[in-house]
Amino acid sequence: MPAASRPATATDPIAAASPAGNPIALTDRRPVVPAERLVAEMVPPPRFADVSFGTYIPDRTQPSQYEAVQVLEQFAGTLGRGNGSAPKRSWFRRSAPAPTGPAGVYLDGGYGVGKTHLLASLWHAAPGPKAFGTFVELTNLVGALGFQQAVRTLSGHTLLCIDEFELDDPGDTVLVSTLLGRLVENGVKLCATSNTLPEKLGEGRFAAADFLREIQGLSAHFRPMRIDGQDYRHRGLPDAPPPYADDTVAAVAARTPGASLDDFEALLAHLSVVHPSRYGALLDDVTAVCLRGVHQVDDQSTALRLVVLADRMYDRELPITASGLPFDQVFPEDMLRGGYRKKYLRAISRLVALARDSAKG
Repeated sequence: MPAASRPATATDPIAAASPAGNPIALTDRRPVVPAERLVAEMVPPPRFADVSFGTYIPDRTQPSQYEAVQVLEQFAGTLGRGNGSAPKRSWFRRSAPAPTGPAGVYLDGGYGVGKTHLLASLWHAAPGPKAFGTFVELTNLVGALGFQQAVRTLSGHTLLCIDEFELDDPGDTVLVSTLLGRLVENGVKLCATSNTLPEKLGEGRFAAADFLREIQGLSAHFRPMRIDGQDYRHRGLPDAPPPYADDTVAAVAARTPGASLDDFEALLAHLSVVHPSRYGALLDDVTAVCLRGVHQVDDQSTALRLVVLADRMYDRELPITASGLPFDQVFPEDMLRGGYRKKYLRAISRLVALARDSAKG
């Protein structure tokens, strides 16, 4: 089943997509995103709009990748059926029959082994209604709707897929854990992914243990699946291209219809006044991102906003042409060793991949 299209943005007066010679300035945009769009956009990003279990290419040296496909295909077959799902219950009913099968599957593995591809494949294979979003998008949805309304809205779904489940913010983890508990009571099936840190890959189910501990009462409902393998973005690919000169970046923006052009410092400042739930709308109709003067980001709050923007750019497959510092040097070493290191490593991987896409063009 093809992914639903992402609806148009409700905005303040916003800079429209530009013809060649007149690049967009993201810093001029002030998107206003209604809660309805947040719900409607809970579909796989364009990069994964047409994937399936059949298009996933397992690494021949990694049996766990083949096993993950089999487990998820079997799980998909139970969705919406009496043999695997708890019957949907009324919002006002206090009790419901216990599920007869696992309420969810948790995919644990390193960066770029295809977890999101598999998660999106499950979403496409499942009967509707269904929802797909990152952990951050799910917390934004709860913030926009309120907890009780989020429960009511998602309780009508067959499946909720959560990509990049994050355990680094205790408050958000408790919030989402409580939400998932309510959804499981209402018969919603779950699938989640998260990343094992590179230095933890030899320690068995490290990330899975963290995940199951943090979601507490839900842990018995999840089947953890470890997916081993090398980051597919680095399989046989050349190193990331070096940064370009400022005038080259400007020239690429000028000749590319729909491209944006911003100074990196100004864009970071702009992100501080736009809610992260609106970063996707900030990129509406943008075809490529051009940045001048990329530099190291030393402030934690600024760095975390950049992580969210990197995710939204990656979702939309926007090639990045940039001058200044290479993207693998954007976050300082102390941040890469800190509590948010998973986020920063994911952002580096994605920014480098988008820079490679620009070099190909």
